[in-house]
Amino acid sequence: MAVPGYQEFMYPFLQHLEDGKEHTLQELYVSLASHFHLSEEEIAEKLPSGKQTLLVNRIGWTRTYLSKAGLIKVVRRAVFTITDEGLRVLEDPHVTKIDRKFLMKYKSFIEFMSRTSDESTKHIAPPNDTQTPLELIDYNFNVLKTELQEVILEKILDCSPAFFERLIVDLIVAMGYGGSVNDAGKAIGKSGDEGIDGIIKEDVLGLEMIYLQAKRWKTDSTVSRPDIQGFVGSLVGKKASKGIFMTTAKFSKEARMYAESIDKRVILIDGKELTNLMFIYNVGVSIEEMYTIKKIDLDFFDE
Repeated sequence: MAVPGYQEFMYPFLQHLEDGKEHTLQELYVSLASHFHLSEEEIAEKLPSGKQTLLVNRIGWTRTYLSKAGLIKVVRRAVFTITDEGLRVLEDPHVTKIDRKFLMKYKSFIEFMSRTSDESTKHIAPPNDTQTPLELIDYNFNVLKTELQEVILEKILDCSPAFFERLIVDLIVAMGYGGSVNDAGKAIGKSGDEGIDGIIKEDVLGLEMIYLQAKRWKTDSTVSRPDIQGFVGSLVGKKASKGIFMTTAKFSKEARMYAESIDKRVILIDGKELTNLMFIYNVGVSIEEMYTIKKIDLDFFDE
């Protein structure tokens, strides 16, 4: 048989974790290939890019979707266990298969899927038979991007505060500020100064300076209005007019409203926007595959 689709892997994937113990992704590759009686040729079949096998790619997405729905829990990289909800699903005699439609009953999964649409792709619904190939490409691109952004945030939180500081330097320089990594690094080094974590040149010559506050908080934390007020107070003390408040967490509605209402220019960058900027400016990420969509050049055929 051919390698099953990622949704077909979901139920047997969960069954393999039924004992409640920790299991590795490598184990699942072996056990699921055996479950579906895949041949050596089918196990070795690769994606068109040739960089990964179909089996590894599809089981990887099975793991991602089950995790987003809360049926499995990632213990550490490529190691996971089943959750109480996952066990309840297996104990339910009416559930004999799991697919994306089934996972839509879980709020966490719905939130994950909703985050795959940005302002330019809000109109794109989950894949169906009415969508054009280009719509499907747009949708799946955003699924991949959203998953990558969440992985980036997890990695940032696993790293040290010093690493986060260096990351900010690299990002700001990649965006065209700070002059160079050395210049920006020296500016960032002026930390812990009355609520200011760094000072960055807005231009190469340093004619304008931007003051920075960076908070490496848990993603479910919220930066509130008093936090922004404290930062603005620091700007006033420095007689500065521009600041960036960057965090791995979220900003409350009140915090954003306050930042928009004051005469100081304060930009708020939350975890989602931080990882989006890293994605755009290739900081902490690399290009795995690139597809170019072409159309016919009618001028070429005009005699």
